[in-house]
Amino acid sequence: MPGVTLEAVWDVLKWVLLVLVAGFIGQFGKSFALRLLERRRSRRTTSSPDGPATPPNVEIERVRLEAQAKIEKKRAKAEVKQAKKADADRSRDDSGQSSQAEG
Repeated sequence: MPGVTLEAVWDVLKWVLLVLVAGFIGQFGKSFALRLLERRRSRRTTSSPDGPATPPNVEIERVRLEAQAKIEKKRAKAEVKQAKKADADRSRDDSGQSSQAEG
């Protein structure tokens, strides 16, 4: 192996180690970060019970009310659409009858 020098081997080893470290960070970094964030959230809620954290019942009620409002909005929109369709059908029938009466 006449073209292989110690410096070239060392460069290859550095790159291999760099790739291994990047792979390790990629594999475990996300789960580690999520664990740290969860730990921080749990400490905040236990250390300050008077804080801005909303009780679960209030949050559930808010979500329920939002869903109910969304359903009502969809129902009203469907009623408007049906009324428009009925008006269009009525006007089409009226124009069809007047042209038959003339003919």
